[in-house]
Amino acid sequence: MAEIEYFYAAYSGFAYLGSRRFYEIAKAANRNIIHRPVDLREVVKILAPSEFARRSKAHVAYYFGREIKRWSEFRNAPVLDSTPTHHNNDITLPNCMLIAGMEQGHNIDRLAHAMLEGHWRDDADYDELVKIGNSVDLNAKSLLDHAISPEIQAIYKANTEEAIERSVFGSPTYFIDGDMFYGQDRLEMVERALQKPFAGKWPPTPKP
Repeated sequence: MAEIEYFYAAYSGFAYLGSRRFYEIAKAANRNIIHRPVDLREVVKILAPSEFARRSKAHVAYYFGREIKRWSEFRNAPVLDSTPTHHNNDITLPNCMLIAGMEQGHNIDRLAHAMLEGHWRDDADYDELVKIGNSVDLNAKSLLDHAISPEIQAIYKANTEEAIERSVFGSPTYFIDGDMFYGQDRLEMVERALQKPFAGKWPPTPKP
């Protein structure tokens, strides 16, 4: 089965807003999703126009406030009235739990969605990862034990390095046959690309 590469972080608000629709699109196109959880703060620090902490209050209020509320309504993806309580916590463990699931041979689509939904809809602390994992019929303790292994940590680092190398500006980013689509607001373009690729290619060929 052909694949869609999916770069995101386990706490990403915009990944959550597009999550259910993304899976619907991938299923309709008979595409397998290759999850690539990344250290989003490191990616943004290197590739984004400005780091999260350096963005203006107006930008934060609009982009992470009004935009999230509008897309929540548009995608029918309920969110909290404010930023999740634990949003600024380290994200390594949940990201690596997802990677551990893949390495153990599981389809982690449901786990990834449950993590995002738990964070943005239910204000779940990542102390609740066991509950979240078990809720989608996975052995959460086994995944968490594997998540802290050097093997999984190395994959997480490699995912992040690959994201930076491939100019992944943020979360979520989707690659359809090498063509990059950044942001859940591009999902309708993703759907079209799966039916008929857009002209041109990414990255563009540099001029001599």
